Amino acid sequence: MKNLNKKTALITGASRGLGLALAHALADRGWNLIINGRNAQKLLLAYKELSTKTNVEAISGDVIDEIHLLQFPERIAPFGQLDLIINNASTLGASPQPKLLDYPIEAIHTIFHTNVIAPLSLLQKVKPFLSAEATIINISSDAAVEAYAGWGGYGSSKAALDHLTAILTQENPQWNIYAVDPGDMQTQMHQEAFPSENISDRPLPESTVPGFLHLIEQKLPSGRYSSPKLVEQITLV
Repeated sequence: MKNLNKKTALITGASRGLGLALAHALADRGWNLIINGRNAQKLLLAYKELSTKTNVEAISGDVIDEIHLLQFPERIAPFGQLDLIINNASTLGASPQPKLLDYPIEAIHTIFHTNVIAPLSLLQKVKPFLSAEATIINISSDAAVEAYAGWGGYGSSKAALDHLTAILTQENPQWNIYAVDPGDMQTQMHQEAFPSENISDRPLPESTVPGFLHLIEQKLPSGRYSSPKLVEQITLV
């Protein structure tokens, strides 16, 4: 039975890493959840964990698949409306990452489709369900603003997502719309970025979650934010 008196969040890429950490944090606060993930087995495990806390709808598939995205409106309808969307699903591209002039163009197409086109396509499909004061979070990266050699595919896609987010804020002032850099984290994607390195010194995704919750709960002005900096600010208060 869906609880329509609770807020509802849609999180893509929620079967592991940051997406799963955010899902758990929202579940602990009583949110209904609609989660997505490419790996059906991992998504099922996430679904079972989260279902002990709240109402969960899990939709397995790849966000670059338009047929998959077309399932979302039907699965959202029983919840009534969406109060939060977190476009977290991303792809790094090749690992190790090649220089731009050596990057297979097919891989660049996949990176931009996953990291830029898919978030917009999903928003277009679920737009009728967004509440009057909905929050939209697009997961960015410091690679969107810093020119790191070897990060050309991923970094340029996140820069495009940042600009897309900025335009959405201008066109939809009624909503709270953010591009958020979660900082370095100990995740599978970060390990793929540095395949030969030990990244155990990076913080776990859970460490950056309080910054996201601060944005969501305090409804800060739309814009680009760094979650680690928000966490630092919260700690100092």
